[in-house]
Amino acid sequence: MIPGTSKQQQPVLDDENSHFRTDHLQDDLGGRSARGGAVTLSAQVFKFVFSTVATIVLARLLTPEDYGLIGMVAILINFVGMFQYLGLSTATVKWSELNHQQVSTLFWVNMALSVAIMLVTIGSGPLLAWFYKEPRLIGITTGYGITILFAGLAIQHEAILTRQMRFAAIVIVEVVALLIGFISAVVAAWQGAGYWALVLNQMVMTLITAIGVWVACRWRPGLPARGIGMRSMLSYGGNLTGFNVMTFFSRNLDNALIGKFWGPAQLGVYSRAYQMLLMPMQQINAPLAAVAVPTLSRLADSPERYRVAYLKILEKIVMITMPLAALMIATSDWMVLLLLGPQWRETGRIFMLLGIAAMIQPVTKTAWWLFSTQGRTRELFHWGLLGGAIAIVSIVAGLPWGATGVAASYAVTDLCVATPLLFWYVGRRGPVRTIDFYRTIAPVSAASMCSLATLLLCRSWLNAVPSLFARLSIAFGITVAVSLLIMSALPAGRLAMRSLKDTLLLLLKRNPSVAEPAK
Repeated sequence: MIPGTSKQQQPVLDDENSHFRTDHLQDDLGGRSARGGAVTLSAQVFKFVFSTVATIVLARLLTPEDYGLIGMVAILINFVGMFQYLGLSTATVKWSELNHQQVSTLFWVNMALSVAIMLVTIGSGPLLAWFYKEPRLIGITTGYGITILFAGLAIQHEAILTRQMRFAAIVIVEVVALLIGFISAVVAAWQGAGYWALVLNQMVMTLITAIGVWVACRWRPGLPARGIGMRSMLSYGGNLTGFNVMTFFSRNLDNALIGKFWGPAQLGVYSRAYQMLLMPMQQINAPLAAVAVPTLSRLADSPERYRVAYLKILEKIVMITMPLAALMIATSDWMVLLLLGPQWRETGRIFMLLGIAAMIQPVTKTAWWLFSTQGRTRELFHWGLLGGAIAIVSIVAGLPWGATGVAASYAVTDLCVATPLLFWYVGRRGPVRTIDFYRTIAPVSAASMCSLATLLLCRSWLNAVPSLFARLSIAFGITVAVSLLIMSALPAGRLAMRSLKDTLLLLLKRNPSVAEPAK
């Protein structure tokens, strides 16, 4: 019996705490992870395609000025949004033992932060209007402030669904919210609402998401309490937020400095190349992170199973992203011409240089999974300071040569300096050691380098193909063929391909389960 409760109270508390138990997940953790990854990745593809279509439709109903007004507010919203979560949703997913009082307190902490950030956002409206000399920003910041409050209602409920590995429920809520938000925006834009259609889109999506997760997750918060072991959770979340803040500044400094010293034209070329490169990588990393964090959290007490699970996920990431990055480096100019047009030709060179960093960044992005699921967020914060400082130095060093210099300096430094340091730093402790990173990515790295070399040798022949789409299609086929050939020739590569095959078979099984040892 829980101390301080009667026999009549005990069943109620057990029912409340049932939302946080995870012991039932252990019986089919491998199957749940594989199915969750497939569902989440499929939903991400759908959301990417749908969002692209929605952007095209709204772009024909709205003006560049409408989008520009939202852009003036976006940096503020993205920055203050980091403090709304304070890493507490990740704490809910990661913590091995949780109870109703603890999560209720986390809920009210998130709500208090949401209210405070909403008021700061709304209060910043007049300041932004004065800075940009644009009075319409007052109304926009008010709308986004209300959206922040709606988002606060969903934080802990969505974290509980993730903790329980109920990925299908999360996907359904997100897709429904996306559809309703888009319909609302199109109707508003059709009726001449202008930039308010974009504000309404965010408000409706966030409100529907909050309603959806409250329906899917039947847990309801109680009153906050003290003396229930919250200090470690708040410290965990604070370190995670500190890392995010440092990352935010280091990731946005390049845009600020290029815009300041080289003007909007260079910034436009650089930012467009960065967005083109980042978009496909985000579609892969984001859904995998949503599945990997709860999976690794459930395995934190089993070091060898934890290590094997992480390295299998990492192996699948590099099998997709490294050959893709090699393809983008070799065909950067063709991709830019096809997607953006000849006026963006200069973007191709920057896109190619940033592709060097793109080959390894999907791997380094997974390091925060290890820090967060092992409870090492203080080390994560320290790495944020060190990694951010390295990024800032590289950006400043390349600035005299414009956007191209920044891209080259950042990419080379990230690959040759920051990545080896990160592998060493995260591998000092915990089940995953530094050597594990190199062993896992080695066969795919070799295959990707051979693919890149083959593509570069074939460029003169491919240039004779008149259609850009045909060139890229042939280049894609070459990348796949060479990568599979080299992987098949290496013993570690064959093991990786066999592991991928086993994962696909697990997805196809009617009732997948974790394999049992042979008797």
